[in-house]
Amino acid sequence: MTTASDRRPLSSRNTGWARAAARWLTSAGITPNQISIASIAMGALAGLSFWGAGSADGGLRIILLLAAALFCQLRLLCNLFDGMVAIEGGKQSRDGAFWNEFPDRIADLAIFVGAGYGIGLPALGWAAAALAILTAYTRELGRACGVAADFSGPMAKQHRMATITVASLISIAEPVWDGRNHVLTAALWIIAIGSAATVCRRAVRLVSALRSSPRAPPQ
Repeated sequence: MTTASDRRPLSSRNTGWARAAARWLTSAGITPNQISIASIAMGALAGLSFWGAGSADGGLRIILLLAAALFCQLRLLCNLFDGMVAIEGGKQSRDGAFWNEFPDRIADLAIFVGAGYGIGLPALGWAAAALAILTAYTRELGRACGVAADFSGPMAKQHRMATITVASLISIAEPVWDGRNHVLTAALWIIAIGSAATVCRRAVRLVSALRSSPRAPPQ
C-alpha cells in the first residue's frame, strides 16, 4: 500500500485547483484504480497521436501533435489525482500499489514507442521506453530493499513528460525551417540518455544506502 512518505513530491498537489478536483472525483465515486487505468488510455492515445503525426502533413499534423501534448499532460493529471483520491480521499485499496505502478509503465511504453515509430526510429523509441521503465524499477527495487523511494532525476517521470510535451509543440513549427521529426528525435535521445543517467544515479544512491544500513545482511 502506498503511504504519504512514498509519494513523489509535487507542488501541484497543494494547489487549490488540484484539491478541488480531487474532492470532486472522490465525491463522484471514482476510485484511484479507475484513474490509474485511465492513464493507460491517455498514454495510448498520446502514442497513437505521435505515430500518426509522423506521416501526416499540414493541419492534420498540427492537430495530432497538439493531441499528443494534451494526452501526455492528461496522463500526468491521472498520476496526480489517483494518489490524491487514494490518500486524501481515503480510498486506498489492497491492490492499489499495483495500479499505482503498472499503468505508468504501460503509459511510458506507449508514448515513447509511438513517438519512435512516428519518426521512423522505432529502436530509439523502444530504448527510451526501456530506460524510462528501468528508472521506476530501480526506485521500486530500493523500496523492496527497505530504502525510501528515490524520485531523483535528471529524467524522472515529470521531466520525461515535460520533454516530450515541449518537443511535440515545437515540432509544429518545423515546416518553418523545412524540418521533419528532428525535434522529436532529439527529445527521444535526451529522454533515453537522461533516463540512463537517472538509473545510474539511483542505483549508486541505493547501493550507498544499503551499505550504510545498520541492518544485518541475510544469512
